[in-house]
Amino acid sequence: MTKTTSPSGLVIVDKPAGITSHDVVARLRRIAGTRKVGHAGTLDPMATGVLVIGLEKATRLLGYLTLTEKEYRATIRLGQSTTTDDAEGEVTGGAPRLVSDDELYAAVEALTGEIQQVPPHVSAIKVNGQRAYKLTRAGAAPELAARPVTVREFVIEQTRPADDFLDVDATIRCSSGTYIRSLARDLGTALGTGGHLTALRRTKVGPYAEADARSLDILNERLVVQPLATAAAQNFPRRDLTEDQARVLAHGGRLPVVGAQGTVAAFAPDGTLVALIAEEESRARPLVVFALLL
Repeated sequence: MTKTTSPSGLVIVDKPAGITSHDVVARLRRIAGTRKVGHAGTLDPMATGVLVIGLEKATRLLGYLTLTEKEYRATIRLGQSTTTDDAEGEVTGGAPRLVSDDELYAAVEALTGEIQQVPPHVSAIKVNGQRAYKLTRAGAAPELAARPVTVREFVIEQTRPADDFLDVDATIRCSSGTYIRSLARDLGTALGTGGHLTALRRTKVGPYAEADARSLDILNERLVVQPLATAAAQNFPRRDLTEDQARVLAHGGRLPVVGAQGTVAAFAPDGTLVALIAEEESRARPLVVFALLL
């Protein structure tokens, strides 16, 4: 790989089906000509849609991006369960039957709001230092504890027969950490039919929507990067610094507090992103510094 000329910033990818998020990172390394590439939140191989990728200095931004609001379009098949809670797993059972609208909407309502959700056994969650999916594939599926998630909206768009099954198209808006596969499984369990996910597209994550995302083929022709400073301003509260404050912060120093909450993006007078900072007691300290010399 040649010496990089890649800019620092975010790339919003429209991930295709059939590849992993790591595969997308590998493609972007070749396209951008740099090994400093990372992603903010994975998508399963079956899923498509919005995937946020960081290049160069923006890889240090990724760990601080909250991106808590996510939106999906999903198709759930009622009447059949699988080992992975999606179409990539083996069929484990199910009980196809006619489900009334009243039953369906009541079950969906029970899965809306603040709920306790058990992640899929085939997931990247670590159990005693090992990934759950590795343990499951080795025949030692772990018992995973339920965790709190928030499903802000679970809207049924349409239902349609699929042989002996019922396919449910839905739009789901939820918090980070919510597994749509688990919602499909739990909906089928609640209705006594079994259920799994057959299609999933992420349409929004944080401030980034599918209209912002570009396919890998398009990015290969023209790499579109949201500059580091723009990305920080879009995702964090802003603090504008004086030249002296910017110089202090760029060298790892601390600043007086101004009453800001959470992670804040600090900018030099010329618009350069100097650092992400957080206030602790009487001083604001740098979490990560981007402008090393000012």
